[in-house]
Amino acid sequence: MSSNRRSFPAFSPELFAPTAERPLRAKSRLLEHLADIQPHRHDWAQLVFSMTGAVRVNTEGTGMAAWPAASATYIVPPSRAVWIPPGLVHAVTAIEQAELHTLYLNPELLAGEAWSVGRVLEVSPLLRELVLALPAVPDPAPPESADDVERRRGIESLVLMELQRARPLALGVALPQDGRLRRLCEAMLREPGRHAGLDEWATEAGASPRTLSRLFREQLGTSFAQWRSQLLLAHALTLAARGRPMSHIAAELGYASASAFTAMVTRTVGMPPSRFFAEA
Repeated sequence: MSSNRRSFPAFSPELFAPTAERPLRAKSRLLEHLADIQPHRHDWAQLVFSMTGAVRVNTEGTGMAAWPAASATYIVPPSRAVWIPPGLVHAVTAIEQAELHTLYLNPELLAGEAWSVGRVLEVSPLLRELVLALPAVPDPAPPESADDVERRRGIESLVLMELQRARPLALGVALPQDGRLRRLCEAMLREPGRHAGLDEWATEAGASPRTLSRLFREQLGTSFAQWRSQLLLAHALTLAARGRPMSHIAAELGYASASAFTAMVTRTVGMPPSRFFAEA
């Protein structure tokens, strides 16, 4: 672990707990580069994203897909958010300095199977402005005038409408339970461009490529190449959000050419990176 990494407890989430009077609460916090918010859980739902900078959200204990994996990681730039259902253990790391914003929601506000699992959602410009307009004050909250209450409730209604319209994106990267494979996946998350092939990663992990290939299938229901493509796509989104040219993104992620990187993105999401990143 980097000596520059700093770890913090969750920022008093109980002071922002949703109530019958305030079923949707907002919170903001500046996270320095490599700062961690330690794993925690709570009884309400949460939406987490950054206005600036990128964050990594780790979750533990949700069956996010049909395979046995019970953990996932999400790397999200400002145009994306992570939905965290009630009771799910989660932690946040700032990949770079990030202006972190959180919404805490009464679970009854957004019910149904789609809201019972962690996932990535698109953040519209309107949703970003609505979140900024919500009062982000802890309990005991100051008294509100009748006009303030009416305005807040109007904003809350619009936030819920925007969340229901938000496009879900298959950008979560499942994490395994097997210790050997988990260590390998964590190393790839830290430095996705260090090696391109499974053989190189297997040598570093001290396991055979055949063993690791089998574990990817058994633990994650996917191949090494498919899992790595999802990981690289998540990192590429973060780099694109910083305005990096396509050639620089391709090189940083270990691709010999921009065309090879373009082929990977097109194969993974069904559209070229110029279009995919433009929608980010």
